[in-house]
Amino acid sequence: MLQSFLLVFLSLLPIVNPPGSALLFLAITRRGSRQLRAVLARQIAFYAFLIMIVALFVGAFVLQLFGISVPVLRVAGGLVLALSGWRALDAPRQQGEGAQADGAGAERELEDMAFYPLTMPLTAGPGTVAVAIAVGTGGSGDQGMSAAAVASAMLGGLIAVLGIATLVYLCYRFADRIEDALGERGSDALGRLFAFILICIGIQILWIGFAELWGTLPPR
Repeated sequence: MLQSFLLVFLSLLPIVNPPGSALLFLAITRRGSRQLRAVLARQIAFYAFLIMIVALFVGAFVLQLFGISVPVLRVAGGLVLALSGWRALDAPRQQGEGAQADGAGAERELEDMAFYPLTMPLTAGPGTVAVAIAVGTGGSGDQGMSAAAVASAMLGGLIAVLGIATLVYLCYRFADRIEDALGERGSDALGRLFAFILICIGIQILWIGFAELWGTLPPR
């Protein structure tokens, strides 16, 4: 169980990267209130937990069922991530009465973004899914394991995913402390900087997927 926990936790943690993703989350949701961010943090952590669990235990079967390859998943996720970053980068700065008047509409829009794109692909994107599938299929390849050992390994993986989801919640929940420290102008500048980084990450994921797809083309 401990070995499975360490394998899953240490494999997924650098990919999910809760502290770094929290800054991107703050960049996209800077128009929302602190209460809304708390609700979104809880929803995103729950959705990310479900995505990682499904990818870890049945991800390969699901992709095979729908005929989706991991490179295609990367291309689609990269496109979505880049578009989300562009929306955050190009969003007008709201201030004064205009921000209050548009606040309700902005918060409704952010509520609809809890799963897409804040969870998928921002938090648990194609890279997370690919790593979870690789770890899951690799861990299930040992035919010599007893039923008790398999159950212990699955429990270790479950605890690891739960731990990462908890870190996601904590980092996202308290990401607005950065905004308090930097002030309105500083947080706006930081938000647009990380929105640009989000675009770069999306294009990088898209390029990796495209390169993998290009390598599968038959030679002329």
